[in-house]
Amino acid sequence: NDSEEDMFGDYDSFYGNDSLLAHVDDIEHEYLQDKNMDVKAAGDIMPENLHSQIFQNKQDNISASESVVVLKADKGDGFQMNENDPVDNSLEPSESLLDDLPSSQLLYFEKMDELSSGSRISAGTERRDKCINSSSDKIRSLSSFCPNVEPRNRTTDFSSESKCDLPKTESLKDHLKSAMTGNAKGQTLQVSKTKQLKEAVLSEEICVAQKTLESSSADIGPFYGLPSKVKDLLRQFRGIETLYEWQHDCLMLESLQQRKNLIYSLPTSGGKTLVAEIIILQELLCRQKNVLMILPYVAIVQEKVWIQGLSSFGIELGFLIEEYAGSKGRFPPVKRRIKKSLYIATIEKGHALVNSLIETERIDDLGLIVVDELHMLGEGSRGATLEITLAKILYTSKNTQIIGMSATLNNVGDLQKFLQAEYYTNNFRPVELKEYVKIRDTIYAVDSKAENGFTFSRLLNFKYSSNLEKADPDHIIALVTEVIPKYSCLIFCPTKKNCENVASMVCKYLKKEFRAHREKEKQDLIKNLKSIGNGSVCPVLKQTIPFGIAYHHSGLTNDERKSIEEAYSAGVLCLLACTATLAAGVNLPARRVILRAPYVASDFLKKNQYKQMIGRAGRAGIDSAGESILIVQEKDKHLVQDLVNSPLENCYSNLLLELTKGMQSLLLSLVGLKIAVTHEEVDSFMRGTLLGVQQQLLSKEKSLSEIIKGGLENLIEKGLLIGRLSEDNSKFKLTVTPLGKATYKGSIDLAYCNLLYRDLKKGLEGLVLESNLHLLYLATPYEMTSHCSPDWMIYLRQFNQLSAAEQKVADIVGVPESFITRKASGQAIKKNVDSAVVNRLYLSFVLYGLLKETNVWSVSEKFNMSRGYVQNLLNSAASFASCVLHFCEELQEFWVYKALLTELTKQLTYCVKTELIPLMEVAGVLEARAKQLYNAGFKTLAHLANANPETLVKTIEHLSRRQAKQIVSSAKMLLSEKAEALQEEVEELLKVPADIP
Repeated sequence: NDSEEDMFGDYDSFYGNDSLLAHVDDIEHEYLQDKNMDVKAAGDIMPENLHSQIFQNKQDNISASESVVVLKADKGDGFQMNENDPVDNSLEPSESLLDDLPSSQLLYFEKMDELSSGSRISAGTERRDKCINSSSDKIRSLSSFCPNVEPRNRTTDFSSESKCDLPKTESLKDHLKSAMTGNAKGQTLQVSKTKQLKEAVLSEEICVAQKTLESSSADIGPFYGLPSKVKDLLRQFRGIETLYEWQHDCLMLESLQQRKNLIYSLPTSGGKTLVAEIIILQELLCRQKNVLMILPYVAIVQEKVWIQGLSSFGIELGFLIEEYAGSKGRFPPVKRRIKKSLYIATIEKGHALVNSLIETERIDDLGLIVVDELHMLGEGSRGATLEITLAKILYTSKNTQIIGMSATLNNVGDLQKFLQAEYYTNNFRPVELKEYVKIRDTIYAVDSKAENGFTFSRLLNFKYSSNLEKADPDHIIALVTEVIPKYSCLIFCPTKKNCENVASMVCKYLKKEFRAHREKEKQDLIKNLKSIGNGSVCPVLKQTIPFGIAYHHSGLTNDERKSIEEAYSAGVLCLLACTATLAAGVNLPARRVILRAPYVASDFLKKNQYKQMIGRAGRAGIDSAGESILIVQEKDKHLVQDLVNSPLENCYSNLLLELTKGMQSLLLSLVGLKIAVTHEEVDSFMRGTLLGVQQQLLSKEKSLSEIIKGGLENLIEKGLLIGRLSEDNSKFKLTVTPLGKATYKGSIDLAYCNLLYRDLKKGLEGLVLESNLHLLYLATPYEMTSHCSPDWMIYLRQFNQLSAAEQKVADIVGVPESFITRKASGQAIKKNVDSAVVNRLYLSFVLYGLLKETNVWSVSEKFNMSRGYVQNLLNSAASFASCVLHFCEELQEFWVYKALLTELTKQLTYCVKTELIPLMEVAGVLEARAKQLYNAGFKTLAHLANANPETLVKTIEHLSRRQAKQIVSSAKMLLSEKAEALQEEVEELLKVPADIP
């Protein structure tokens, strides 16, 4: 008989005379007799000794080595403490008694009480409320970690929702036995000590998170419709006492009061972001809607989440911050009833998020979308994706407000028409910007009123030796020594190599006094970089950092770049030689900005790029003025005159130029999401895009309708759409195929979707799982293969180091060993082999090395690649693996890939040892910092959330007080999110239908 088997291992059987159930049975009989005789007061639910007897029996039946036994009567009726956790002695006996039982048993006692007594006095009513809410209250009772947590005020009527219609004849013994037997059958074999320990840690983390669940004040109004607390937090976290006049005027605009869409434009450093953040807080706190903020690059998303203290605002004001960048983000996002979320996303992830909300009919949950750098609409495939996202919002949701901001906008009329938006602009800049141009040894001021655009300013008076003149013909040393080391300086260079050369050259000719400026902190920075590189540090940085100089470009690893940015912000470094990506990326202002040449790579500078670069000059609250100096050769003089005096470039739609990521991608998702399923509906949608506004300029040869027709036919040919007549034969309706749905849900470029399908299908025929090499090949991004030039000797060496099974992978994908051998030996190749496949396999070797060694430095040396390229490959592979996972989720035939790719995506995202992954989830914690924290004993989210920032500063090397506060805030935010999800799950479980016993 199943019910009589001893399914509890070494524990006492629950069926014997001395068992828990036997005691419960005796006590229950006693209790019911007492009730019927009215011996006890009506409010007493159970005899006073019941708790102690049950608790004692439980202690007898639990061995010391196994810390938690959870009894669940269905999907989980309650939470139980670790037996070693100290008990909060401040609880009343009756409260302890009730809290000790799972809610299914508490509901049973309540039912029995109702059967024996028709009414309750107030004391009994209070205890009944305790019974019903015990599941959620149980989280709060982990008092050893959060003794001061107060339960959230919540009134829920469970009278109709949580009926426990137990048969009158069923005893507590039978009820407990049934629950225990069912759970024992289903779960005993799966329980391990490791799992129990994890559950114990999770309980600890959830409890810590409860500190962040206190409801915020209802003090709505004093600060632009927000709680007065917001003003205090701005002062505390940002040092902002008052707003600029233009910020006040903008926030008081009639259009904003009426929730109309708005575009606003101001020079860089004018304070645009603060206005957006206040509008975001209004939406989250006052209107109780979720918000999406779209930023152009992963680095800026991370800066917004990590550095700008938004986690601290979220914890204090009761909202969540969710990062959507790289491989991070859930689709659709978790639906939360209690707290609202601020989604901070890149352009691509923002688009995928909007798609998922439309598909699940939750787009109206999104009250506001804020777009930074709105001029990105005009920039290639990313601009096309941004246009598609905004057009879908405009078409599908009449309640979602759109706010766009930029420092560089020209044809605003087109953007206003597209976004149906009002426009606000101001030329305010908190620090005056003075623009200069240097030709030979003369500096001219940029003056639009002058005849040729320039007026003479001064001559350089730095004395150059003949050797120095040869080394520095552009007088960069003269320009930088006027400001450093007291003030900061940026030098924008056309190429990465030029950045390193300029940094090296400058430090060679600086006086030795420069080394003395903050010498210890610079030595600490070098030590930190050495730690990041596992003992390796870039020779150029080792040479330049003692002088307070470094380079900044995509050749740095994430950890290196972050360390250099922090050192520059703190004033330890006073000069950065950087590429144009810094201007569009993180916020690193300077007293003086020098443009080494009017070029980005080999392309002449655009006005938008020029404005972004010089916009970094002048730090609000620090500098009285900022200045930019553009170094010009005589041959480029006329081009530069046009550059500085010309208007900004216009912003044009890229839907037609970027075909597979633009128009075709849009048409596929319109049909897939059922936004538009006929040619007429698609036409109607397209009229509302930026392309629709600009169609006469951009599509002169074909009408927009003809372009749409051609695009739909192409998608049908590719097998992504099917066209058929409607039932009444009146309309030609379009539907998406499974492959088409997988393509748009996985955000796969249409240029590669059929190729990806074939590769995955081929993989099923013989997927090699001895290692993850074969999976890595499938997760290697297609677009990176064109930039790869394999070193054939390295290729052969790496191939020979593989096991026989791993070498078989090369043969399966189409790269025979003979091909690699012939290439390495310089022999002629007769057999035609696809170069894209060859390059992709080579890149998968790089990724394989990374996952084995988790060290970007050693892998980059092994493959003779820049460490920045290897880092970029890793980031791209993590993102693409996430896309392939979503692609496979939509195709039943690829079910086997789901679990495999889930784990691989996590490995690629963090690329660290398993024990460090929980710490890497914390915003601002990269590998080097995670190792420091782990070695110092901060091994879980709970440890970090509980940490005192001052203790972290003292314990962790090279950690500033500001960074420590950010880490603690972020850990609390993550735990708050977990607790919020668990709270809502508990409430769902409590909504038991009346017909379930």
